[in-house]
Amino acid sequence: MTMRNLILAAGLALAASGAWAQDTVRLATEGAYPPYNFINDQGQPDGFEIELGNALCERASLTCTWVTNDWDSIIPNLVSSNYDAIMAGMSITPERQEVIAFTQNYLPPAPSAYAALSPDADLEGGTIAVQSGTIQAAHIAESGAKPLEFATGEESVAAVQNGEADAVFADKDFLAPLVEAAGGELQFVSEDVSLGNGIGVGLRQSDTELKGKLDEVITAMKADGSLNELITKWFGPEAQNLRGLRRRRHRGLHPVTPDGAPTAGAPVPTKEDAPRS
Repeated sequence: MTMRNLILAAGLALAASGAWAQDTVRLATEGAYPPYNFINDQGQPDGFEIELGNALCERASLTCTWVTNDWDSIIPNLVSSNYDAIMAGMSITPERQEVIAFTQNYLPPAPSAYAALSPDADLEGGTIAVQSGTIQAAHIAESGAKPLEFATGEESVAAVQNGEADAVFADKDFLAPLVEAAGGELQFVSEDVSLGNGIGVGLRQSDTELKGKLDEVITAMKADGSLNELITKWFGPEAQNLRGLRRRRHRGLHPVTPDGAPTAGAPVPTKEDAPRS
């Protein structure tokens, strides 16, 4: 399903949307995109966004719970009030903003990258594996190459390894541990591609109070350096922080406000582990 169709499906559910539960805020994540979010050995959501989400809730004096949801229905189920917010590596894009709201970004823009079995992979006219509903899928659809869409990111990587696709195009932060774990089978090819301006918390457009609370805390965490500490912990010291070091990752685009080797504890997906998102 294309990103636009997903957005339209979410729009059809607008009538069912309601205000966020004042007693408990339900945070949705995919649980399948390390190091942003994943399910740990105890069967619990873990990763950068889970640690950040817990910190946001504590500072905002909110009681929060985590739920997992597949990527392709994560926006429609937010609009339908199955939960109250999304923290799932979702970049802020004008298309998504037609249906949902976003906080200011909690991650700066970062590169997307191609990985392939051969440095001679055909990136312009070949078949490129992507996760459906992502900004990378939209980019490939407009590039002249043939997009081959999968429900999860791991499935798109596996498609390259089993010969279904010439290359995979995804967030570089997601691909990096997979390329390393492949032991030379996979390699980055071509130059990185910059596709946006950051990742934020997705919210229903009607939940202005919750948005205000989260924006206030994100601003405070940027100012006191605690957000940069989390970025460094989960993505490494080379990661770009929100005061402007180097570059990092993304999955969709620009900030709503002007603000704007694998990590310990995060699983390293392998060819046998695929699928994922």
